[in-house]
Amino acid sequence: MGVARREHSGKRSGSRSAKERMLDAAEQLFARHGFDGVSVRDITKAAGVDVALISYHFGGKRELFAAVFQRRAEILNVERLALLEHVRRAALPGVPALEEIVNAFTHPLLERSARGGPGWKSYFALVALVNNSPEWGPVLMTEHFDAIVEKFIAVLREALPNCPPQEIYWGYQFLTGALTLTFAETGRIDKLSGGLCRSSDLDSVHQRLALYVAAGFRALNAAAQPAPSAGSPPTLPVAPASSAASATATSVARVASVASVARPARTKARRRLIHRKPTGRR
Repeated sequence: MGVARREHSGKRSGSRSAKERMLDAAEQLFARHGFDGVSVRDITKAAGVDVALISYHFGGKRELFAAVFQRRAEILNVERLALLEHVRRAALPGVPALEEIVNAFTHPLLERSARGGPGWKSYFALVALVNNSPEWGPVLMTEHFDAIVEKFIAVLREALPNCPPQEIYWGYQFLTGALTLTFAETGRIDKLSGGLCRSSDLDSVHQRLALYVAAGFRALNAAAQPAPSAGSPPTLPVAPASSAASATATSVARVASVASVARPARTKARRRLIHRKPTGRR
């Protein structure tokens, strides 16, 4: 009863509920200091609520951490799935380009991080932290993101039907590593590039990431294809139709030119033979 009264008092102090304020405060603090660097009292102090409300709403700090991670994951998954289905349907009866598939998977994340406000910025920093954690990554990433990742990989396999599955999974591994570093926004690229690039410039990331990743998937696919057997004849490159036609026309022109030069010479030789006087004995 006392907890309920304290929560009700918290609601009067602002438009957001005590539970929402705890989630917001925990998100910001966990993103900045990690799970072990934040205490329950740190969170309740930042949220302006009583310590007992953590237990009342979540059960404990670990449960609060999981609730913070889940809250925005659901929003992202709905957006990414809708975009992935859109590009897939738009390409029927064919398959979408790899760049479109990668964009459907990454753009909602980059857009939210760039323009979603401080809460989203903290959330993606937390995602980067979790994805790098052997303790949290296999649990939270699996629980909240594996379903959308499996759909993404299924569409990739439709676009690359001859690509061995392990190459698709390695390509995804490299993609998620690039996203993790992007969301961390460490500023390292700022120093390495002498200011030419900024880790916070997520619009520039969006312009380049899908191109880079799609090229990587294509390269993995090409490298995995079987080499020609030793007994098979070498495969000659096939020129495009326009190039082949041009080459044929050039060859015909050259033959005609040689023929036109040779024809008068042969005619003159025959005339000399006809008009030459006989030289035999009488």
